[in-house]
Amino acid sequence: MGRVTARRPASHLTSAGPVARPETLVVEEPLEIRVNATPLTVTMRTPGADVELAQGFLLTEGVIGNREDVLTARYCRGATENGENTYNVLDVALAPDVPMPELGAARNFYTTSSCGVCGKASLESVRLTSRHSPGDDPTSIAEHTLYQLPDRLRQAQKVFATTGGLHGAALFDTTGQALVVREDIGRHNAVDKVIGWAVQQGRIPLSGTVLLVSGRVSFEITQKAVMAGIPILAAVSAPSSLAVDLAAQAGLTLIAFLRGESMNVYTRPDRVSR
Repeated sequence: MGRVTARRPASHLTSAGPVARPETLVVEEPLEIRVNATPLTVTMRTPGADVELAQGFLLTEGVIGNREDVLTARYCRGATENGENTYNVLDVALAPDVPMPELGAARNFYTTSSCGVCGKASLESVRLTSRHSPGDDPTSIAEHTLYQLPDRLRQAQKVFATTGGLHGAALFDTTGQALVVREDIGRHNAVDKVIGWAVQQGRIPLSGTVLLVSGRVSFEITQKAVMAGIPILAAVSAPSSLAVDLAAQAGLTLIAFLRGESMNVYTRPDRVSR
């Protein structure tokens, strides 16, 4: 497994003059995800929890529905011409009754650390492909509990404290207890790692939970929450218009600008009790 951080030289400039010193940076490397030995996607990620990332990605893309749909997930040997294992190629073997995902131009899985999906047609696609309905979840959470979550996420982001270069995602129960926290250079990867953890734990759908992300909330992040059956999605920054549209259609509670003791609740405010 590759390192999460790396040291690089830099010139630190201040009014007192330049100082040469090494800086700690977050590592960014490609991960190729294969399904049944067939290349499916490449994403730029921070090494670590790669199996969670792959399983979370496959679940939120509708390829798998639970942990029983996956037989094995293994790094590929011979990933280089010299036969070395780079730990940057992961092959997921599906159960015999799970169909292969569609490949080709109609379904482009190439992703980056800041990618997203656009278009009103995507709203209908998510509604049709999701196996879970967040709108049916009776979960509610106290307002004062929500206010505590960003600090709890930040305190758990150990690598961010060192590098300042990672997004965070955390899953909480309605008492504010953190179930899992993951970091990654890509905000969507951090979410996939959280959802992949839930796949491995047999906790899909994630009813009765709150997903908190450290940055903005895009359509893609909202899509992942819907596909995992998460009823409440919160962010410390802004949402996109399409994220709000999808949340409204799916019955997901979408909260943004969760800072201090204030927040904006864009959809399903009935889940937030005062």
